[in-house]
Parts: sequence; C-alpha cells; structure tokens
Amino acid sequence: MDTEKLTSRRHFLRLSGGLAAGVALPLIPSAVQAVQKGGVNPVEELMREHGVLRRVLLIYDETANSIRNKAELPHGVIKDSASIIRRFVHDYHEKLEEEEIFPRLANVEGLRELIGILTAQHVAGRRLTDYILETVKPVVVKHEEPKAEEQKMPAAVAQIYGGTPLITHMLGKETPEMKMTESGIPHSKQATLVTIEHFVRMYRPHAAREDTVLFTAFHSAVSPREFVELGQKFKSRERELFGERGFEKIVESVADIEKKLGINDLSKFTATT
Repeated sequence: MDTEKLTSRRHFLRLSGGLAAGVALPLIPSAVQAVQKGGVNPVEELMREHGVLRRVLLIYDETANSIRNKAELPHGVIKDSASIIRRFVHDYHEKLEEEEIFPRLANVEGLRELIGILTAQHVAGRRLTDYILETVKPVVVKHEEPKAEEQKMPAAVAQIYGGTPLITHMLGKETPEMKMTESGIPHSKQATLVTIEHFVRMYRPHAAREDTVLFTAFHSAVSPREFVELGQKFKSRERELFGERGFEKIVESVADIEKKLGINDLSKFTATT
C-alpha cells in the first residue's frame, strides 16, 4: 500500500471514529452514563436486600428444625435474626418499596392487585416479627394477680391466630396445662415455631414475585434519570440509618448468626447424586 493511500485510510478511520463518538454520546442520557460508570441502581439495591432476607429465611428454617427436634439453640439466635428483619427489612427495605416503588406502579395495568397483596403482606410480616420478638423476651414471673387489661390477648396474636393464641399471655406466666404440647415442645416455643413457619412461607413467594414482576416493571416505568436519582436516594437512606458500609455490616451480622448455627459453609448445601 503506497503512502498516500495509507494516510487517507488513517484519516478516514480518525474521522469516522470521531463522528461515531460525536453521534453516539449525545444519545446516551447522562443518567445512564452514571450507571455505566458505577452509579447506584435502585433495582439492584432492592434485590441484594432480598438476598439478606433470603439468608435470614434460611436461618429461620434451621431454627424451626431445631425447635421441632427439641435441640438447643445458640443464645440470641432468634432475637438477633428477628431484629435484623425488623430494622433492615421492615423499617428500611419495605418502607422504600411503599414510599418509592409502589406509588410509581400503582396505575400500571395489571399491577394494582399485586401491589395491594404485597402491601398487606408487609403489614402481616411486621405483626409476625413483633410476635417473634415478644416470644423471646425473658420471662418475668410475678406473684400478684394480673390486671384485667394485662390479660387481654395481644392484637398481633389475635390477628395471626384468629383469636386463639398458642400461649397464655399473662405477665409471662403459663398455666400448668399450657406448659407442654403433645409433641413435648413447650407452648412458648411451639408458638415461635408456628410464627416462623408462617413468616417463611409468606416471604419466599413475596420476594420472588417482587423480583420477577414488580422490579422488572419498575425499571421500564421511570425515566433513566429518575432511575439513577432514586438509586442515589436509596443509598443515602441506607447510610443515614446504618452508617457507612451499612449493607456490608448487616451481611456480616447475618453471617455471624449462620456461624452460630453451623450453616455458614455453603458447600454443605451442595446436592449429592
């Protein structure tokens, strides 16, 4: 190839490359460029928070198995797990969904009923968590007769069990006939077991439906700029509530509970053939 042709070819490549860059860049919104450069993606934030929820559901599975088998549980496992659910899932993650995600999708065809169900499940989940935390409080036995208002069934228990609580809630006292179930499990632990089972059964399909239906629709329902702005808002809220590395600290707390239960080794879940 002679020098003139080679020079012309190089000039063409430089020109075409410059034109391509000049045409393509304006077509990419600045918000999208921000995501490409490592900006915060709100859907990814919500889905990784679901990862925390799913790991606690595995902890709940192991806890339930221990209660059924009358095995001793490491101290604080139920309380610590439910506290993570309360602080990170109910008070943070679900609030973001209810304040930022659900309203933006309320008028999307086919999603109104789903959002109604998801919202109702958030309410039910908080009641279940409240009850789990109530059952693991230290028992304080008092010898005086309880006041009439103290004998009333907790509202959460009435809501969950339709007015028939599994334990007698009277200042931490149990009547003699309520101490053990037929299976030999104390009624207080049986109540915790049933509540945990309700929670797990509800939240597995709940999170799966949000991941595969709701969050997919949300990605298409907002502009690229709003998408990134919401992601930044989510990250700011996380830092405000949990400090720097807030998500990482929550994951570390979950991992500590997994270690106590002996389920931290992922290889133990590998199927054998």
